[in-house]
Amino acid sequence: MFIQTEQTPNPSTLKFLPGRVVMEKGTLDFAEAASARNSPLAKRLFAIEGVERVFFGSDFVTVSKAADKDWQILKPSILGGIMEHYTSGEPVVAAEAEAGEAAAEDDEVVAQIKELLETRVRPAVAQDGGDIVFQDFRDGVVYLHMQGSCSGCPSSTATLKMGIENLLKHYVPEVVEVQAVQ
Repeated sequence: MFIQTEQTPNPSTLKFLPGRVVMEKGTLDFAEAASARNSPLAKRLFAIEGVERVFFGSDFVTVSKAADKDWQILKPSILGGIMEHYTSGEPVVAAEAEAGEAAAEDDEVVAQIKELLETRVRPAVAQDGGDIVFQDFRDGVVYLHMQGSCSGCPSSTATLKMGIENLLKHYVPEVVEVQAVQ
């Protein structure tokens, strides 16, 4: 098994591409080890000293490290953990914990915002090992949750304000601002 790695705009995260499907549908963000109880792969990665966050995309795993750790030391352990997982035959996520987006009826503005995020923003952000998830739209403000390499990335504020906010304002006049939520 050959696992490619890519740098992300966030120096604390690396993107690992195992050449296999990671998530059939949706994404998952594990902000700490305790949240990984339903994922054998995330548990395996959090067992590596220095791993602080794990994010699963469709065909990649993004890992964030502690500030005092060096990628040259962590990277081989992470590659080994991903390889061990895929050779073990265990699922990435236990069936009852599969990610799924709630099917709520959206008004026209929210549906338009979600469509733009899905078709224009999320594919670009996934290239950098992250994801942006719609949380809410109230009083002209779009609230987005940043995951993976986007979470804590030094350039994420610029991406959010200059990129996503301008895009949404252009296509959806009801949008006046975009804010990140944790």
